[in-house]
Amino acid sequence: MTLYLACRLILRLIIKEDQYMAIDNNWLTQLPIEKVERIHSVSGGDINDSYSLQTASNHYFMKVQPNRGKVFFDHEVEGLHLLGEVANTPKVIASGEINGDGYLIQNWVDIGQGSQYELGQMVAKVHQQHTEKFGLDHDFTAGKLPKINTWQSDWSTFYINQRLKPLAKLADQNGRWNEWREKHFQSLCNQFKQYYENHKVLPSLLHGDLWAGNFMFEASGKPMLIDPDVFYGDRELDIAMTTVFGGFYKEFYDGYNSVYPLETGLDSRIPWYQLNYLLAHLNLFGETYGPMVDQILEKY
Repeated sequence: MTLYLACRLILRLIIKEDQYMAIDNNWLTQLPIEKVERIHSVSGGDINDSYSLQTASNHYFMKVQPNRGKVFFDHEVEGLHLLGEVANTPKVIASGEINGDGYLIQNWVDIGQGSQYELGQMVAKVHQQHTEKFGLDHDFTAGKLPKINTWQSDWSTFYINQRLKPLAKLADQNGRWNEWREKHFQSLCNQFKQYYENHKVLPSLLHGDLWAGNFMFEASGKPMLIDPDVFYGDRELDIAMTTVFGGFYKEFYDGYNSVYPLETGLDSRIPWYQLNYLLAHLNLFGETYGPMVDQILEKY
């Protein structure tokens, strides 16, 4: 595990400690599954309360978002369905709302070890799913970092106006921006626009949050993608995410390239896309991520 990945996990656990939800029997009886005989809390990321549910005949994984309603998981459900057309994803059993709390129930997955080469091949097949424009048919505004997915025919317009600039504006509102960052940020945006005036991007289905915590291997060894934040964009955005916190090895990229080879010159473009995720973390976790943001911005 890299230092950056370890820091991210620690920060997520700190946030998780601030959350608590009491699941009582009355709440459980309203779920659209057979009677729950056993329940216990499990790790499941920084955003949700997560549980193992066992009934007389099935084992489930359930995520709950206190006081946020059904809409919170609608985007994830759609993402799992879109990815699931070409990739291995958890099966959605049910989603809904109880007493104002949103929930998502999936099949329980026993974790094992597997091949990152096969993982890379699976991600490449996801990226081979194309559409005519960039974006998605709905926004996701229920999270801490709202995602505006209005369809755009121009990639620069989508990425700069609907991803980078909202994050920079939020950082400014949170007191995590300054004149130096703004100056270099504008220079980066200008270079990005100039480059894509002469380079066409084919919109690909993206996982949207492809870090090492969002893939796993089943006990059989089969790779699986989890917790998507899907939209259609430049596939290099997903690839850039795999480089920020580590956890992806040479075999992953070899597998990817065996199915859908990456374009030359990727290393020079990666920082443009790493910035998206680092700005998100600057807003979520604070100035801990400031030096990483500045390391990118100082190049422009």
